[in-house]
Amino acid sequence: MDGWTVPGYRESRELGSGASGRVVLAVHEATGTPVAVKYLSDELRADEGFLREFRAEARLLGSLDTPYVVRLYEYVESPRGAAIVMEVVDGIALRALLRQEGATGPEAALVVLKGSLLGLAAAHASGIVHRDYKPENVLVAADGSSKLVDFGIAVRSGATPEVAGTPLYMAPEQWSGAPASPATDVYAATATFYECLTGQRPYSGETFAELAVKHITAPIPAENVAEPVRELIRHGMAKDPAGRPPTAELFVAELDTVAGAAYGPDWEERGQRRLAALVALLPLLLPSAQGASAGTTSLARTVLGGGPGGWLTGRRGLLAGVGALVAVGALAVTAVATEDGGSSPARTAATTSASPLAAGSTEGGAPTSAPGTESASPSASASPSASVSPSASASASAGASPDPTAAPTTDPGTPAPATSDPSPPPTSPPVEPVAVSDLAVSGVRQFGPMEADGQVAVRTSKPDAVTLTVTWYVSQTKGQLGSQDGASATYKLQGSTSYTQPLKHTFAVSGSEGCYYWSAVATTSPAAAGGASSQQTQTRGCF
Repeated sequence: MDGWTVPGYRESRELGSGASGRVVLAVHEATGTPVAVKYLSDELRADEGFLREFRAEARLLGSLDTPYVVRLYEYVESPRGAAIVMEVVDGIALRALLRQEGATGPEAALVVLKGSLLGLAAAHASGIVHRDYKPENVLVAADGSSKLVDFGIAVRSGATPEVAGTPLYMAPEQWSGAPASPATDVYAATATFYECLTGQRPYSGETFAELAVKHITAPIPAENVAEPVRELIRHGMAKDPAGRPPTAELFVAELDTVAGAAYGPDWEERGQRRLAALVALLPLLLPSAQGASAGTTSLARTVLGGGPGGWLTGRRGLLAGVGALVAVGALAVTAVATEDGGSSPARTAATTSASPLAAGSTEGGAPTSAPGTESASPSASASPSASVSPSASASASAGASPDPTAAPTTDPGTPAPATSDPSPPPTSPPVEPVAVSDLAVSGVRQFGPMEADGQVAVRTSKPDAVTLTVTWYVSQTKGQLGSQDGASATYKLQGSTSYTQPLKHTFAVSGSEGCYYWSAVATTSPAAAGGASSQQTQTRGCF
């Protein structure tokens, strides 16, 4: 980034970095306000498409004024750089709490649901549907309050976008590409509420197709939760969107009535104290903790609200999310992107891996999207995470302090005192293998008679080597992979925790003989938490 920094801010330390840029903790010099600054990398800034979406994301986020969504302070752009300055939230992702502690208890679960619904209500009032509500996109602050982040695949209410979302939380209508509505978000929020209550997701499956069937047809597992909140689960997860609360605001009113009757008038205070206690168990994950963060900013995104020029969609699987810059490895956001190709014969229409194109395990993490670090969501995205989720969390402390627990060094020239009964050397702790948290295919398009390109975003737990395999397919049926075209391409990724791999392929079959669909499917070794990721595009000449 050529050393460029946003004027008027004093940086204290880096919260994370990756292919899309870096996130730093800083202080506004004039007021002393702590902030998180997300810098777009020079490489992506040179791409007008990414830069346009970076601007749009800032504008859309700035249109929401609510304490339940991370706040945008300003967007700054110069010939030398582009950056988003955001609120810092000293908190951690709900996913980290669930992974560490399991079920939160009913009162804490109700507090999480209420806070998130209030954030969704603000978006719904602006005509926006989030479409990727999940534990990765909810930040719980040190005081037990929560904020919603990562609007990376959000669309206007009533829009009919391509299939996208996180399969573990997608509403039945989301799988078919039906018009987006606030009821879609209510479903996902209720599914997350169920997970807070039980420690388990409402439905599990080995493939996207299996998850689709369960979300669309399987009975609502309300019997697994406490009796007082069963009706909230049944109502919020109704298969027919018309059977759910039509807006998040109305669901909040229903929630307040149920919670007050079941747990007393002070249920919210007790639930917030419980959440604060859970966050206190994980102090090293807070951005305010001293020392370097283990997080990255490669895959996160936050898109909110409308703005001049209408709603912008596009290559969101890689664009860094500006919603919340959470510099903790626990926040793996994945976001699945949809490329709007329009209806012109010279354009392409793309769907993401959220559709059941690729058969991959979706257990163990969000299938797609992150802040951006925007998360690729993969939800159908890999997330993608991607989705660094900026939820900008952190109470801007100064730079990292020396580790008080570090062993003192000794003069190498001073011999160690001899002992008559030396103890055996300490055993080294086991080394955790590298894990792939996010995997997202995005931007697949036809650029020649028989050529296609795109990109894959990968996010890992540490910079150890992982193998990425990409296979292309051609089919005459939309939504199906069809036959493999050519040999798979293999890439070795090492030395970072966030990667962007360009794709390019020449097909043996073009669209001149009919309507063909080209798909790119990505897998990793070790396998990604969300399984395989894929994206399909329709070829020219078949409209």
